[in-house]
Amino acid sequence: MKKNKLVNSKVVFNHSAFAKAVLLSTILLVSCSQKIYELKKVSGNQTAVDATLESTEEIEAFIAPFKKSLDGQMNEQISYNPTSMHKNDYKLNTPIGNMMAAIVRTQGEPVYYSRTGKRLDMVLLNHGGIRSGLNAGPVTMRSAYEIMPFDNEIVIAELSGKQVHELINYLVERKSAHPIDGLQILLNKDHSINKVLINKKPIDNYKTYTVATNDYLYNGGDNMSFFKDTPMTKIDYKIRNALIDYFKKVDTLNFKRDNRFDILK
Repeated sequence: MKKNKLVNSKVVFNHSAFAKAVLLSTILLVSCSQKIYELKKVSGNQTAVDATLESTEEIEAFIAPFKKSLDGQMNEQISYNPTSMHKNDYKLNTPIGNMMAAIVRTQGEPVYYSRTGKRLDMVLLNHGGIRSGLNAGPVTMRSAYEIMPFDNEIVIAELSGKQVHELINYLVERKSAHPIDGLQILLNKDHSINKVLINKKPIDNYKTYTVATNDYLYNGGDNMSFFKDTPMTKIDYKIRNALIDYFKKVDTLNFKRDNRFDILK
């Protein structure tokens, strides 16, 4: 059997290799240190998205099936309108305005009631929010988008009797066909107020009234400052969607001008 021998060994430094290792470590440390960059210049250009842009065949070919499907849905008849309606047909109230207000109440009140246990007292929208008329004939989803192209949502504000009087004064002063529902304002020939009723009852100055409107008006749009700082409830329901839902469940529309806001003869 061979015996193991202990061999004395020496550690020999290779100075050249050591120097290279130190240099490499230093480079790595410096490269990993945080660098501070400073923005010197921003440049860009503007491309107008209009009819001057040339079409791209590849893109058009890609979206063609989707466009065809979407056009089919948008143009499908979902209701029928026997008489053309436009927002400037009459003064003070119009069939299309009455339709807008009625649909907001019909579609929005059940949602509001399910969340709060409260009913709506009235509806107030704005004349300028009606962006298109509704021709006689088939009513489609596209019709709803044309009437209400914005994403405005139904919200319910709680107004005191005093604030309701401010709302009424606003309507009387402007004498515009803002869509209303649940509210009746009758004026004398000199345009002074003859009678005001909410749901066929005189205004109770001590009551809190629930008013359905849209988020634009609630936030002071069209100078409707009487909504400022009033309690508000969102029901997560766009007015355009309310129109579509109503059109789908009603075979034929039947809205007319009436005496909800009128001048006595």
